[in-house]
Amino acid sequence: MILRFLLALTAFSASFASAQEKPAPPAKAAPPSPVPTHADISFGPHPHQLIDIYLPKKGEAPFPVLLWFGGIWKAAKHPANLGFFDSKGIAVIAVETRTMEDATAAKEPEPASYVQSDAARAVQFVRHHAAKWNLDPKRIAVGGGSQGAQPALFVGCSRDRANAAASDPVERESSLVTCVAAYRCQPTFDPVRMQEWVPGVKWGAPALGVSFEESLKRRAELLPILKKWSPDYLLHKDAAPMFFENEWGQVKPDDITQANYDVHCPRWALGFQKFALAAGAKCFVKFPDHPADDPAKDIWDFVARRLRF
Repeated sequence: MILRFLLALTAFSASFASAQEKPAPPAKAAPPSPVPTHADISFGPHPHQLIDIYLPKKGEAPFPVLLWFGGIWKAAKHPANLGFFDSKGIAVIAVETRTMEDATAAKEPEPASYVQSDAARAVQFVRHHAAKWNLDPKRIAVGGGSQGAQPALFVGCSRDRANAAASDPVERESSLVTCVAAYRCQPTFDPVRMQEWVPGVKWGAPALGVSFEESLKRRAELLPILKKWSPDYLLHKDAAPMFFENEWGQVKPDDITQANYDVHCPRWALGFQKFALAAGAKCFVKFPDHPADDPAKDIWDFVARRLRF
């Protein structure tokens, strides 16, 4: 009898506990990806030369616009902070360019040329077709995060690439922009400069067509390529104003690997800023405990202020 009672009590307790357990809430579905106003528009013959256009629901046309660049190693495009820019009446264009992989596959001796040339062409293409999409050709900003900031900085630091004698009307357009936003990025392809800024770091060598170790050995030989395609070698007093931002400070956070920190730390921006200021360019750098000498509170506010006022 006692054994039977205990078995019944155990079954009742298990049943009661089960009844008290609340069913797990259903998994939340991922929010849908924003839908471009105009998607996958080709700005060149290559399948990786594409833009997505997101027009704001607020504001008055013609709209100022931010071109945001995706990956330079693997093809990618994604818009930046759509909610913020929509509220400001600013259009956003996600840009996909040809990549270093594309250049290497084509045996291009200067792989960086694919990405950087495409970045300038994307600006010219948008300017040429601005009226079609209710965009303001006089108010175009560029930006990118991490590797995506490289083409943006190239555009912002370069002289105007307009060619009045070109048969292609897009190439006759100006490539100049209003400003540049760069988020925890790598603003040089120069292996010596980057190691002066961040000792031991290794990044970007495929842009020069050789391994990183080889780029260090042959740096003098590769200088002509750097002077053509690396933003820090193109700086001048009329370069577009630039704003660098980083969520990390001068000390590596405990939860970040050393390799990740070295490639994305603010020392890159500080090193670049010295060259920019020496050239007479406007360059602002913001990270924890290091406010930028500019009224803008972050890269988004910087772009909005420069485009709207």
